[in-house]
Amino acid sequence: MGGGGQLTEPAEQVNGRAGGVYTWQEVQSHCSRSDQWLVIDRKVYNITQWAKRHPGGIRVISHYAGEDATEAFTAFHPDLKCVQKFLKPLLIGELAATEPSQDRNKSATIIQDFHTLRAKVESEGLFRARPSFFCFHLGHILLLEALAWLIIWVWGTSWTLTLLSAFLLATSQLQAGWLQHDFGHLSVFKKSSWNHVLHKFTIGHLKGASANWWNHRHYQHHAKPNVFSKDPDVNMLHLFVIGKTQPVEYGIKKIKYMPYHHQHQYFFLVGPPLLIPIYFHIQIMRSMISRHDWVDLACSLSHYLRYLCCSVPLYGLLGSMLLISFVRVLESHCFVWVTQMNHLPMNIDHEKHQDWLSMQLHATCNIKQSPFNDWFSGHLNFQIEHHLFPTMPRHNYHLVAPQVRALCDKHGIPYQVKTMWQGFADVFRSLKNSGDLWLDAYLHK
Repeated sequence: MGGGGQLTEPAEQVNGRAGGVYTWQEVQSHCSRSDQWLVIDRKVYNITQWAKRHPGGIRVISHYAGEDATEAFTAFHPDLKCVQKFLKPLLIGELAATEPSQDRNKSATIIQDFHTLRAKVESEGLFRARPSFFCFHLGHILLLEALAWLIIWVWGTSWTLTLLSAFLLATSQLQAGWLQHDFGHLSVFKKSSWNHVLHKFTIGHLKGASANWWNHRHYQHHAKPNVFSKDPDVNMLHLFVIGKTQPVEYGIKKIKYMPYHHQHQYFFLVGPPLLIPIYFHIQIMRSMISRHDWVDLACSLSHYLRYLCCSVPLYGLLGSMLLISFVRVLESHCFVWVTQMNHLPMNIDHEKHQDWLSMQLHATCNIKQSPFNDWFSGHLNFQIEHHLFPTMPRHNYHLVAPQVRALCDKHGIPYQVKTMWQGFADVFRSLKNSGDLWLDAYLHK
C-alpha cells in the first residue's frame, strides 16, 4: 500500500501454488516477518519479498499480513488500475468459494455500505481537486514568510518585531505542513508523480524535513490508527501511558519510567514544545542518513541554507539558531494540539481487526467547522472524512461529511464532533484519566 514499483520475481518463484485455493485460516497463518500473505478482492498475494521494496515502506504493508487489505488498498491508491498490474506477479491464488469475502468478525454489511458510499462520492467528483485552492494556499504560505522577513529587514530587529516575525514564520511553517500533507496523500494531482515532486519541494525546501520519512511514518498511522505497535503516533517512548489498556498493563507489571499520574501536567513541558524541534528533527536526520536518502537531504539542507541567508546578516549565526528554534517551538505547539485533539481522547488499544469504517471512527473525531478551524487545522478538523478517504482533496471533506454521518447513524457507530476548545480539553482529560488508571493498577493490582 502506497505506490508502485518494479517487480522481477514471478509468482511461481515466490510460491509454487500460483493457482491455489485457500481458507482464511491458512491466510492468517502467514503473518510473520519472513512469511507474509494478504488478500485483496478475494485474491491471495504473497508479499514476503515485495514488502521490502514497497514504496510506502515495509511496515505499512506488513501491518496487513494475514488479513484482508482490500479497503486499505483502495483507500491509499488513487489509480487502482496502475497499481494492480504490480500485483500480478505476487498472485498465488484466491479464497475458497465457501469463504466469506471479509475476514474475522468484520461486518459484511458495513463493508458493502461503505463501498457503496465511496463509489457514490467518486461519481460526484469529490476526489477531483481544485487547482486554484492549492495555488492560493501555497501563495499565502510564501506571502507569510516573505512578510516575516520584510518586517525585520525594513524596520529592524527589535524584540517586538522579532516576535512578530517569529509568529509569522511559525504560521507559515504550520500551513506548509498542511500543504505537504496534501501532496503526500496524493490528493492534489491526478498523476502520482506530480504529487511526489511537489511533496519533496514542500516538505523539503519549505520545511526542512523528509518526504520519505513522512511517507513511511504517516501511512502507518492511517493504516492502523491508534493501534499499539502499528501506529507510530501512539508510540510514546514510555513518556506517557495512553488509552485505557496500556495504563493498566503498565501498572500491573509495575512499570514506572515516569510518574504517569502526573503526565497531564508534564505533558505541557515535553509534548507540545519538543515534538518537532527535538524528536522529529532527530528522527528525520537519522532517517535520511541511515537510508542514504540524499535527495531528501539536499531538499532539507536547501531549506536551512535559505533561512541562514536571510537571518545571519541580521542576527548572526547564534541569533539565527535561537530564532529558528523558537519558531519550531511555536509551530510544534500548534501541530501537537491540532493532531492530538482528534486522536488521543479516542480509543487506543491493541489490534482488533475491524473493518475500515469502524476502525477509523473509533480512532478519530471531528472538530466543528468554521473558517478559522478549517484554515488553522488544514481542514483536519474533518479528521473522520480524511481518514476514511485519505486521497480526497481536503476542500471536499465538508461535502462528504453528512453522508458519512448518515452511514454511521445507520450502523450505530459513534460520530463525534467537538468544539476546538473541547478537543484541547479532552487531550488534557484523557492524559489524566490514563494516569489515574495506571496509578490504581500500580498500587492495587
